Amino acid sequence: MEVLERIKLDSDWITILLVTLIAIVFFLKLLNGKKLNSYALSMFKRSFVLKEIEEGTSYFSSFKVITSLFTTLVFSLFLYYLKVSFSSSSVSGFTDFSFIFFGVFAYFLIKWLLEFLLSLLFEIKRTIRFFLLSKLSYLFSVSFFLLLALVLVEYSQVNIYFLLCFSGSLFFLRAVLIFLNNKKLIFSKLFYFILYICGFEIAPLFILFKLMF
Repeated sequence: MEVLERIKLDSDWITILLVTLIAIVFFLKLLNGKKLNSYALSMFKRSFVLKEIEEGTSYFSSFKVITSLFTTLVFSLFLYYLKVSFSSSSVSGFTDFSFIFFGVFAYFLIKWLLEFLLSLLFEIKRTIRFFLLSKLSYLFSVSFFLLLALVLVEYSQVNIYFLLCFSGSLFFLRAVLIFLNNKKLIFSKLFYFILYICGFEIAPLFILFKLMF
């Protein structure tokens, strides 16, 4: 019960944030409803990623920029719930969320820019385009489902452990799909792939968690 009580603290701004996230979804639907549905279900539609590559969709299109902001907000709120539930330090509501948001925003921005710039520098953009785009699309897909879980945790009887199990399943599914859909590239460049995982995925996340918890 303690976890549930702590989760419900400062719920006014959380309600505003959740409404804002839902409003962003509706705006994306007005902007391009077909693409929104495809992104939300991209983990189950490999053809969507291939189509995006064929169309040469820019990483910096308005739709992707808004979707990236949506994803950053969702993951920031997710991490805020974890901090409220499991951190031994005191939590100051929106102030802590703002700190988490800027940390997650910086993490995604630096990571995506480095991936893009390094792919250009080493002239491997075409080789790894499917890998990068599938990874990004699946992350967007996870964020849409994660929003539903956050709404349930805030307004129903389910608790943080449901959120952990649900999010863990989504991230595990994402990792499996990334591996299966890119296994030829991964096995052909296994050493560089391990370096990428350690340098771009594990180490930055470890630093981010150490700063927030």
